[in-house]
Amino acid sequence: MLDLFQMVDINYCDSLLPLIRVVKTVFNIIQFVIPIALILFGTIDLGKAVISSDDKEVKAAQSRLIKRCIYAIAIFFIVLLVKLIMNIVGDAQKGSKKATGGKADTESWSTCWSKAK
Repeated sequence: MLDLFQMVDINYCDSLLPLIRVVKTVFNIIQFVIPIALILFGTIDLGKAVISSDDKEVKAAQSRLIKRCIYAIAIFFIVLLVKLIMNIVGDAQKGSKKATGGKADTESWSTCWSKAK
């Protein structure tokens, strides 16, 4: 018995392309803009503390800047790690389709991801 998805030959990757582009844009914002903003705000706080000439405030601002830098690095690498893991899973899915001789009607999401620019 034919499956409904096998009867209808629609390229789902093309229909999901606008959504994938939005998700890719959000990932890029999270990966690049948020870390830059964290470091920038930490630098501004440190500059304000230095101008005020209060040693206690300067040390607190330094501590906040270091924490924000660590958070920025963590956010950058967490997004990178998620992308890497999803690529590995997508490639494993593509390989299992080929190994079982299944029809490649559901292309790997990594193929769709790379099509979205």
